[in-house]
This record gives sequence, C-alpha cells and structure tokens, in this order.
Amino acid sequence: MKIIKLEVGSLGTNCYIVYCEKTRAAAVIDPGGNAEEILAVINGENLKVECIINTHGHADHIQANAKIKQATCAPIFIHRDDADMLTSIHRNLSAFIGGGIKCEPADRLLQDGDIIHVGEIMLTVIHTPGHTPGGICLLANDVLLSGDTLFAESIGRTDFPGGSYRQLIHSIKEKLMVLDDNVRVLPGHGPETTIGWERQHNPFIQ
Repeated sequence: MKIIKLEVGSLGTNCYIVYCEKTRAAAVIDPGGNAEEILAVINGENLKVECIINTHGHADHIQANAKIKQATCAPIFIHRDDADMLTSIHRNLSAFIGGGIKCEPADRLLQDGDIIHVGEIMLTVIHTPGHTPGGICLLANDVLLSGDTLFAESIGRTDFPGGSYRQLIHSIKEKLMVLDDNVRVLPGHGPETTIGWERQHNPFIQ
C-alpha cells in the first residue's frame, strides 16, 4: 500500500491518494480542492481510481468531488449520516464561507464495519461521530486515516451543527484508543502522528 498526501483547498485539507502497488487501483480520500493537482498525481502514477471517499461532509473535504468523479468515473462513498451534506450548501457549511458547494448524491452509503476493497487493500470503516454525525476513520493494517476526528495532540471541532464534544471523545476513546500504539494516524489537517503518541500526549483524552 502506498499513500500520497496532498494539502488542498483554502483550509489546508489533507487529501490522501491510497493505492495498491500491484494493481494500481486507488482511492481518493477527502478531495477538498485543487482537483487538477490531484488528477495530475493520479495520471502521473498511472492509477485507476476505484472510489472517492469522504471522511465527512464538510465543504473543505468534498469540494473537488465532482471534478474527480467526472474525470475518473469513480463512485463517491460517504457515511449514511452525512449523505445529505453533499447536496446541501447549508449542511456542508459552504454557504457560510463564501461559496455554494454541491455534489452529486453518494453512490454508496457507508456504515460502521464496512470493508472497502481497493485492489488488494482493505479499508475498514470506523464510524466516529462527534465532529459530524457521519464522521468516519479508515483503517488499513497499521495506518488510520482519521479525517477530522483525531489530530496531532488535538481533536476535531464540535461547535458546528451536528457536532458533539461528548460523542467525539467517546468515539476516540472507545474506537481509536483501542488500536495499537504503533498505528500511524493520518489526519484531515496538520501533521501525522501515532496512536501511542496521542494516548500519552493528547490533552483532550487524558
């Protein structure tokens, strides 16, 4: 499994291209802008995009959905509890940041425990509500793509509509802190970290 990280959009969202070296099958996770840059990497690596996965439905994680889908014909995946954010400028908050981002409805609605196959890679969906009702993380072997659930020594915001601090802390403690210390955490913003580091140093979960 190979992972390419791109910082995209005005809010510096981490977009990840996860691909299988053997089959060149790929998933684009959180294409929050800069569609041309994302597509240049896809074409440069000769990848076949099999799905576009949104870890949640906020505008800064979905902005390039439409262009990536148009260029690759890949289906869009999102948790069922955030599905309506793709088509509502108020629910995805783009109405409040000077834009109006709407996407096509999702092609697949995810739920906790689902397995997404990308070539020989298996991404396990972990539902971690709190930042949004349908926020998810994706686990593949010793790598966790944590969206806006868990950051390096921080956590996702919970003051947006649908957010819940209590629920987010519960998600992190009950679903992420049970993972091994050596699991790499690739968040939706900022630098990567590990479960072990966050277990010891994250002030929100001590």
